[in-house]
Amino acid sequence: MIGQRLLGAFVVSVAIAASETSPPKVEWNGDSAQVYAESKGRVEYRPPSAKAEDSAATVYTYEPTCMMGIGTKAFAFCSGFDGMCTERPGGRMVLWYSAPRSNPGERKREAMDCLYDGEPPQRPGGGEVVVVTEKQLRELPIAPSVVGAQPGRHTLKGAETNVYAEPAGASREGVQSFETTVLGRKVRVRVRPVEHRFDYGDGTTLVSAAPGGPVPEARWGEKTATSHAYQATGDFRVGLTTVFAGEFSVEGGPWQGIAGTAAVPSAPRTLSVWRSEVRLYAENCLQNPHGEGC
Repeated sequence: MIGQRLLGAFVVSVAIAASETSPPKVEWNGDSAQVYAESKGRVEYRPPSAKAEDSAATVYTYEPTCMMGIGTKAFAFCSGFDGMCTERPGGRMVLWYSAPRSNPGERKREAMDCLYDGEPPQRPGGGEVVVVTEKQLRELPIAPSVVGAQPGRHTLKGAETNVYAEPAGASREGVQSFETTVLGRKVRVRVRPVEHRFDYGDGTTLVSAAPGGPVPEARWGEKTATSHAYQATGDFRVGLTTVFAGEFSVEGGPWQGIAGTAAVPSAPRTLSVWRSEVRLYAENCLQNPHGEGC
């Protein structure tokens, strides 16, 4: 079924699949098509002079973020995007795409927005879309995490060395905020770490959502979520890359998720791994300070 209406400079055409029992409901409100359909929709915008089959039409489609497959922990934190849609029950985050009708495969990302059960999708922005792209996210001056280690620069072969990521900035969770301008409008961006990629320098790596953290001195040598036991002596350069996800707000409006992530490398830290030896001696060093083992 196709619904059309002349709205200013555009004719809006909404293509929706027919249902044998109860067809989707189409209404009109201002310059947006109101469509009660499934979780995946299709909206066409074309000049008023164009016919329905005109290749000048732009097709907008939307998909749930959990279909995007971003990062290695995709399902975990794309579900977190749905948690941002809290204005009403049944909210979920979707990602909008646009493409020429003549070449649907030539689509590009437009914006992320919340959809709510029983409410229609709307074309993102209604004109120029104010959105922070993955490229813009990666160009932000995001401060890297710092590689922490216990007991310190020197550690022992075979013992658990507690390696962890110290978040940058004042926030204990590592949240960082930025102010920028997009299409002449003030935009606030905030990012938070969602993944930590440790490289222990001996060929062993670890990908962890948790950054780890320092432990009391009495627990040095115990295994932690991000610790590592070196099996050889020598100097090892420990590397760390922190993956950040972001969201943005336009002029104080609602927060919207940014499609994509930014991987920020940290300065490497060198650890010297020593071996320990235990020997028994019979000398009394108070009586013979120069005895073996004294």
